[in-house]
Amino acid sequence: MKKAIIVGASSGIGREVARLLLADGWHVGVAARREEPLLELKATAPERVETMIIDVTQSDAGERLLCLIHQLGGIDLYFHASGIGKQNRTLEADIEMQTMETNALGFTRMIGTAYRYFAERGEGHIAAITSIAGTKGLGPAPAYSATKALQGTYLQALEQQACQRGLNIRFTDIRPGFVDTALLNGDFKYPMLMRPEDVAQDIVRSIYRHRHVRVTDFRYRVLTFFWRLIPSWLWRRMKI
Repeated sequence: MKKAIIVGASSGIGREVARLLLADGWHVGVAARREEPLLELKATAPERVETMIIDVTQSDAGERLLCLIHQLGGIDLYFHASGIGKQNRTLEADIEMQTMETNALGFTRMIGTAYRYFAERGEGHIAAITSIAGTKGLGPAPAYSATKALQGTYLQALEQQACQRGLNIRFTDIRPGFVDTALLNGDFKYPMLMRPEDVAQDIVRSIYRHRHVRVTDFRYRVLTFFWRLIPSWLWRRMKI
């Protein structure tokens, strides 16, 4: 039986991925800050779900992840779905720092813990949700786009390091566009909105196929292709 841990499994994409893996017969550890949604998942397959409260911004989060790995008796896949993001057109300090603590420090803490575990074990698979927002610096969401760029670069760097060390650790960088989850709350109407169920199915397929980088939905693949072609002098003048 394959075993996976999903951090950020209380809602949205992480919860849908957990459901799909359980339907495929996996033994799954689910973690998040809120316990009640985790217990709801456990109730769907009590013998194949382990739970752990983990706040990735706390210094003990790595230790708690290792405890959950021990509860499962080891893992084959670590999937990181934890993250926050808000528009911040006036650069409010609290929003920027909270985003950095979760998406940069928390991400590095958890991915690093999983990497060291797999390095000691000799093999494994790390998958994480980053974002197309890391393609360019986005003025409406400075910390969010910056941390998403960091996440993609960090995964790429670890993939290179694992290859150089001869470690059989696979990586899958998932880059969705706008997904209809609680992350996109507020009155703003986002274009090309995707359902979390559809995104989760694409993620699981990408993990099974050992994709390195996956931009979810062909519309966003086209969009990011053209984003990269926009010169800096033009990008900084664009209204988005």
